[in-house]
Amino acid sequence: MENKEAQWSIEVENLEKRYGSFIAVDKISFRVKKGEIFGLLGANGAGKTTTLRMLCGLLAPTAGIALIDGTGVSQNPESVRFKIGYMSQHFSLYEDLTIWENFRFYGGIYGMKLSEIKGKFNELSYRLNMSDQAQRLTRELPVGWKQKLAFMVASFHNPSVVFLDEPTSGVDPLVRRQFWDLIYEAVLKDTTIIITTHYLDEAMYCDRLAIMDQGKISAYGTPNEILSHYKASSMHEVFLKIAGKEDILA
Repeated sequence: MENKEAQWSIEVENLEKRYGSFIAVDKISFRVKKGEIFGLLGANGAGKTTTLRMLCGLLAPTAGIALIDGTGVSQNPESVRFKIGYMSQHFSLYEDLTIWENFRFYGGIYGMKLSEIKGKFNELSYRLNMSDQAQRLTRELPVGWKQKLAFMVASFHNPSVVFLDEPTSGVDPLVRRQFWDLIYEAVLKDTTIIITTHYLDEAMYCDRLAIMDQGKISAYGTPNEILSHYKASSMHEVFLKIAGKEDILA
């Protein structure tokens, strides 16, 4: 694969994951620009999370190539680990630790000095109005706060790419809006965001996106390009057409 490091943050070519005869991800290819919000949309089981886990080096692909800032994920997993942040679909912070202890722990994993961790934590605490919450146990936080905290931890070490696996699932609309504000702030700092979601309205928040169905990419481009291609007025209509259920619209 040709490496255009100046332009592409993520490059994927013919990426595949098989479990025996079952194909979870079927030879997909796409590229993500630096500083872009790229969405992976699809129903549960479409292959979104499997794709993300392969890009993060958490799951070995059966075949294909994945590059993060020009570095092969399978060939150099340790190097890639310091380039990325990952927020899993299920809350992954330590609930028996305080907010501050979680930040100190994860900052240490990424090789940050204690002074750096304290400075960054104080900055985030002030911005999120949680300066008086630093010693609160994580398990005591509302779901929305937990999601925002997990995002901050994932991006704490200033990675060039942050992977978000259905980060707004199960939170109310106001928290979803606040979460997207955090995403926009990260992109302004030239961070690349790749996000999976099954909320169709969130597709319109992305710069570009890929819609997955049964392990394949069925649509790829900007939201408006995809709507135009399918002659659809909404992403809901696009999904119905991709699933072969246009008759539902009648």
